Amino acid sequence: MEEEKKKPIIDFKSLTSRDYHGHKRKVHAVAWNCLGTKLASGSIDHTARIWSIDQHNSHGKIKEVELKGHSDCVDQLCWDPKHSDVLATCSGDKSLRLWDVRSGKCTQNVELSGENINITYKHDGTHIAVGNREDELTILDVRKLKTIYKHKFPYEINEIAWNKTGELFFITTGNGFGAVEVFDYPSLKLKHNLVAHTAGCYCIAVDPMGRYFAVGSADSLVSLWDVKEMLCIRTFTKMEWPVRTVSFNYTGEFIASASEDPFVDIANVETGRSIYQIPTKAAMNCVEWNPKYNLLAYAGDDKVKYSSDEGVFRIFGFESSS
Repeated sequence: MEEEKKKPIIDFKSLTSRDYHGHKRKVHAVAWNCLGTKLASGSIDHTARIWSIDQHNSHGKIKEVELKGHSDCVDQLCWDPKHSDVLATCSGDKSLRLWDVRSGKCTQNVELSGENINITYKHDGTHIAVGNREDELTILDVRKLKTIYKHKFPYEINEIAWNKTGELFFITTGNGFGAVEVFDYPSLKLKHNLVAHTAGCYCIAVDPMGRYFAVGSADSLVSLWDVKEMLCIRTFTKMEWPVRTVSFNYTGEFIASASEDPFVDIANVETGRSIYQIPTKAAMNCVEWNPKYNLLAYAGDDKVKYSSDEGVFRIFGFESSS
């Protein structure tokens, strides 16, 4: 309890968002590097971009690097958890690419078997898992970029994640009503089949403290689970549309979620209460908290006049005067 009292209260109402323009088409994915100093954005314009972000200055000059090479949309991307300048991208062109963002060059390119739509790193940076539209999961050893596991599921698989220790691997699925499958790792033996929701499970986030994981579903709910007990301990109920994306902040106190609802919801993890909503003008594709600061990146289907994509993402959490 003493610790709780010491935590500064954040006045979300006093914070503001900043727009980041650069992509020619809508942004599908945003991700922060492990230091929280760079943000990567992936777009259906076939590129990824790297942005240097200063958390104290929302008006400073933004340095950006364009990563070109994919021949289809960059659906998802994630940073190496141990290297702040190494990024992995996956694309509808069936490839997985690793980039050195300092030079903007692709360092490795692996052809996989389908249109890739989900990607995640193991927290020690040794393995990458990729899921494709054909419900096939591929896990690669990063050092050799060799496939060590491949399996095609007979049902829809969506977002994937390892727990903090790397002993468990989670797959959100459309199997049955909405199950989360939890596998032992590295054996990949099914350990738990959690009937988590009344409709397909789309997205998952793991609490940086390692206590919880959260699942977003087509039933418009976000469920919070205890990793040790594998029990649902509460649900977040502010959404009315299928939940597309969830993310914990760096302290594990807050959870952000988004959908086709006209806002990004920020809730208190321990109470389950919604504490702030960031207004949006379009369905959201991705939300992600910075790993060191309370900055939240979010991107969606924003349009400009004549219905063309705006190609923008936003970061919430800057002081209004900065």
